[in-house]
Amino acid sequence: MSDIRVEHQAGSYTIIFAPVATLEDRLQALAGNVLAVVDRRVHELYREQLASLMPQEAKQVLVDGGDAAKNLDSLQAIWDACAEHGIRRDGLLVAVGGGVVGDMVGFAAATWMRGIDFLQVPTTLLAQVDSSVGGKTGINHTAGKNLIGAFHQPVDVLIDLSFLDTLPRREFSAGMAEIIKAALLAGEDELKQVEALAPAIMAGDRDALEKVLRMSITLKARIVAADEREAGQRAVLNLGHTFGHAIERELGYGSLLHGEAVGLGLLAACRCSEAVSGLAPALRQRVGRLLETCQLPAVLPAASPVSEQLLDAMGLDKKALSSGLRLVLLEAAGKPVVADDVASEHILAAWDTIQPTP
Repeated sequence: MSDIRVEHQAGSYTIIFAPVATLEDRLQALAGNVLAVVDRRVHELYREQLASLMPQEAKQVLVDGGDAAKNLDSLQAIWDACAEHGIRRDGLLVAVGGGVVGDMVGFAAATWMRGIDFLQVPTTLLAQVDSSVGGKTGINHTAGKNLIGAFHQPVDVLIDLSFLDTLPRREFSAGMAEIIKAALLAGEDELKQVEALAPAIMAGDRDALEKVLRMSITLKARIVAADEREAGQRAVLNLGHTFGHAIERELGYGSLLHGEAVGLGLLAACRCSEAVSGLAPALRQRVGRLLETCQLPAVLPAASPVSEQLLDAMGLDKKALSSGLRLVLLEAAGKPVVADDVASEHILAAWDTIQPTP
């Protein structure tokens, strides 16, 4: 698979599809001014490979993955390691882990000495397809997800699909939610491609996975190039996320995986779109079937917050405006719309759609 370029205001970087060992020469050249921030579980599984990759003088710090660890304490540990190991303004942070690790390392890089370089090595499907691309970094706050952060682009992203060999099945499925979202944004052809390939992907077909992964990343790279700081077009990438973030906040970070919450958010966004933007109900049904194929939930867990409580939580999402709630909806596959001040009754109806049966 060939590489993908991502253009941004200050230049560009490359999404490199290659074994992680190809980074060795680049990191050796930086020697002691490298700090690798590694997910503890990834370190346990790939200790030897990572040790041979890093320069002898390079340092590393281990952090926990998962949204429960996406907080100021974890960020402080990264800053402390930068100070302890003398990472200078020309240094490099290397994020090795899932989306949480990548987001935290990116934010640490954005703020350490007012901004240093960082390189992404995403090890989960969700991180490879979404969070490692585009330069959004940050941590959670008790008031909401990703409320503290910065736009800070990586110098490159290296995607080694062999990391997925040890990825738990549930986490792999969570990554598929972002691929479904990308297909809904891209258009009918891309959605049909994901529908056709999803069974093979879930059966372990790596070639099929590469095809939809490339489709998703290419879409995001194009949108990021047009709107790096989410002043307009990039907002469409939040399809399903305002609903999903409210789920994560109200259930407690870590109760559902991010991708699981996004999948539920896609269903809710489709239902809301039917009332607001005329989306055909058949598309929501197709999304539901895809979630089932990808072993993702289509209803909230038992004893979840009621719809009114989830509606209130949406007002704390970082995409809310001072004038009201902003939602990304669909007119059809490939035709997203950004809607302001959607009536509460339509949002409540969307939440009701994914509530568990009493």
